[in-house]
Amino acid sequence: MSKNTHFLTGIIEGFYGRRWPPETRYAYTNYLADAGLNTYVYCPKGDAYLRTRWQEDWPASEWCALSTLASACADKQLNFGVGLSPVELYRHYGVTQKAALRRKIERLAELSAPLIAILFDDMPGDLDCLAERQAEIIADVCGWLPDVRVLACPTYYSFDPVLEAYFGTMPAQYWSDLGRLLPAAVELLWTGEAVCSTSITVEHLSLVANEVGRPLVLWDNYPVNDGRDRCGHLFTARLTDREPGIRDCLHGHLCNPMNQALLSLPALSSLAQLHGDAGLDECALVSILGPETWALLSRDKQMFQHEGLKGMGSQRCQQLSEEYGRIAGPAAREITGWLRGEYAFDPDCLT
Repeated sequence: MSKNTHFLTGIIEGFYGRRWPPETRYAYTNYLADAGLNTYVYCPKGDAYLRTRWQEDWPASEWCALSTLASACADKQLNFGVGLSPVELYRHYGVTQKAALRRKIERLAELSAPLIAILFDDMPGDLDCLAERQAEIIADVCGWLPDVRVLACPTYYSFDPVLEAYFGTMPAQYWSDLGRLLPAAVELLWTGEAVCSTSITVEHLSLVANEVGRPLVLWDNYPVNDGRDRCGHLFTARLTDREPGIRDCLHGHLCNPMNQALLSLPALSSLAQLHGDAGLDECALVSILGPETWALLSRDKQMFQHEGLKGMGSQRCQQLSEEYGRIAGPAAREITGWLRGEYAFDPDCLT
């Protein structure tokens, strides 16, 4: 499939913790297409075959599910991509490691996906030649997949000081060196001023684009709720404080959804609307989530987003879980499971 440069809008399934079931992902291809979004990047942190076990092939059942998802995206004319996180490959990238990476890339090529993302996020960055090694790895991927659009996530993917607190001091000139050394067509993933940015401005994105010298694709960590504090909240409100003019500074805008897939749809619908598409109207959301669930969620959504589990207290959570538990359907089960603490914080999510 040939490269394209059109503006990407959709999801980057890049959260930690409880993963979506395959049937939810297949359904999502319909939801995204109906909303006017055009992209699905698969890279859940819980898929070890993309991270700590990246050199291994998926078991047959998991590969079949991934292939089916790729086909479903193609049927809906969605840009499908996989995000590979070869953990700390940049520390030792010799002949053996290069051969292992090529085997993995050739396996991914069997999906005929128009996108691939090489992700160095949430890995130690205490290496003087970090930019050079990462650029070398990505250049090899570009050479092996010459007709695929390549996105790259740097180790330091925002101005947030929390990244250096967890992953070490960023090498001097890391961003400018990486931008200079990467192949020309590679686009850089960026989350904004912070890991979970409350606002995204034209001024900020212009500053970053000038620093790295290449186009950006926004990895927007809203409505994701996998963090230590955020996992106690459900973010169903519209995406706000993203300046309309940011589109002119970007090659794409992808949102990282919550562990609760169906409850992420109201926020994702507003992503479509931000970029001039129809989104999912209330009738569509009622149909997907269920009328009873929608009615209760409309009543409780502000409390779920702002007070969260701690603010509501165990007694109120128990009362609500019983109320939502009487409703059939997957969306109600997502809320009930969250109220009961079934979406526990994943300690691998350091940030």
